[in-house]
Amino acid sequence: MSASSAFHDTFGRDAFGNYGRPDGGAAASGHSPAGRGTQARPAKAAPLRLTRRGRFVFIGVPLILLAALILSFSGFFNAPAKAAESAAGLSLTPTVSVTVQPGESLWAIAATVAPERDPRDVVADIIQLNNLEAAPVVPGQALFIPSK
Repeated sequence: MSASSAFHDTFGRDAFGNYGRPDGGAAASGHSPAGRGTQARPAKAAPLRLTRRGRFVFIGVPLILLAALILSFSGFFNAPAKAAESAAGLSLTPTVSVTVQPGESLWAIAATVAPERDPRDVVADIIQLNNLEAAPVVPGQALFIPSK
């Protein structure tokens, strides 16, 4: 093994200091492996190749964004956000204001206000009407109770 081939094997360069060119670096250095008088052809550029990650970025990400956009618009156009055709079609729910007394619960209030109705339905109406997150109430709290 010569010194130049050992150098090439170790550092990836040939004797002229070029890194792993298929023509031995002749295009860049002007030297030809066949001899000094011949001119080497310039190397062709390799075709562009996409890796798996590149294909995902190039194809997958736009498809995901397009699907999200389509789903957003379909939800926007199909949402049942329309409550009534006009203000004339709206009716007010008749309510009574009640102040919670110590020891009272929504269940007890519902049974007192509407004894003919199922207390579960009345409690659900009270929670919805007052925008409560849970059933517990505190003494002194004012609640709107549907008076149907």
